[in-house]
Amino acid sequence: MNVLALDVATKTGWCLSPNEHGVWDLKTRRDESGGMKLIRFKAKLNEIHSLVKLDMVVFERTSGRHKAALIHQSELHGVLKNWCDENGIQYRSYSASEIKKFATGNGRASKALMMTTCKDRYSIVPIDDNEADAVHLWYLNQSSIFTA
Repeated sequence: MNVLALDVATKTGWCLSPNEHGVWDLKTRRDESGGMKLIRFKAKLNEIHSLVKLDMVVFERTSGRHKAALIHQSELHGVLKNWCDENGIQYRSYSASEIKKFATGNGRASKALMMTTCKDRYSIVPIDDNEADAVHLWYLNQSSIFTA
């Protein structure tokens, strides 16, 4: 089963396998509208799906206290869910605390601890916390597939 794990944000962490992971920078440039992030995100999904036929996408559920960030994440999640539906791909979301608890045993773990745990547990040195979250999410989903 080909599963893509995503920590969706302007810098989206992604993980397809222990050997395929990284960060997509969706940042808009000065002369672009905010909608360009959404277009870039959909293009990245199309690109990866053309290379590896995806069976499922798992992602970190929207959360937080900052209104602008919540709106931005919700827009990206809307694009993601719509894209999955159009392509017949299952999707599932996990809360940030579920991912952190799986990774560190603490549902309120810091970004630094998530990165350190990624390196220590999987020998993957993440670019940033977004990539670390995506890697942990991929492993979390793998473990839930085998325990279900």
